[in-house]
Amino acid sequence: MVDECFGDPRLAAVYDAVEGGRKDLDAHLVAAEEFGARCVLDLGCGTGVFALLLADRGIEVVGLDPARASIDVARAKAGSGRVRWIHGDASALPAVGADLATMTGNAAQSIVDPQAWRETLQRVYEVLVPGGRLVFETRDPAFRAWEGWTRGRTHGVADVAGIGVVETWIEVTRVALPLVEFRTTYAFALDGRVLTSDSTLRFRERQEVVAGLLAQGFTVEDIRDAPDRPGRELVFVARRPHVGTIGRT
Repeated sequence: MVDECFGDPRLAAVYDAVEGGRKDLDAHLVAAEEFGARCVLDLGCGTGVFALLLADRGIEVVGLDPARASIDVARAKAGSGRVRWIHGDASALPAVGADLATMTGNAAQSIVDPQAWRETLQRVYEVLVPGGRLVFETRDPAFRAWEGWTRGRTHGVADVAGIGVVETWIEVTRVALPLVEFRTTYAFALDGRVLTSDSTLRFRERQEVVAGLLAQGFTVEDIRDAPDRPGRELVFVARRPHVGTIGRT
């Protein structure tokens, strides 16, 4: 199921403005430069912000997302012709021989079903070249980030070009760890319409993430602090090894 905030055309159209600056992308841009990426698979590319940043740097990019409305927004942006956009999940990934795959934002945590998570890691492994890397972020459940997802703490106002003022806020609806369910409300000032989007994230423990990567053949090369959420979020760097390489935790 695709969350309404990504799959509803009206909500997808305001997503970038509501989200504001994407400081979470810095760690992934650093990784692309550090590893000399020439071909990147951006899984859960959403409205294409990160994919287009990479394309601006002359990198070949494939952006994949299960939400057609978000892909449509990405395709309408300037420079979108430099990115290959694919509507679908990891099973739709082409065998392009990428040297870097990324899952930014909540993309990894949004894959809540354990089997779907295993299949995603397996498919990414298959389309990476030997020595290629997978980089993704996940919130550390020990920090209990969801306790701050209240209307008072998350309320925001964005003035969206061509649409007008949009108020947003988040409220948790259910906690049954490792799953956290929450609702995002969007109030459109121009016509008074109020829309909601229900989402679920899986808060995986560090060792669960490591075990899942090792099970699919990856080596865990590094586990880094997210620069935009130090102490609260981890960035995993996993590598498809060359023949004979042994994984580590």
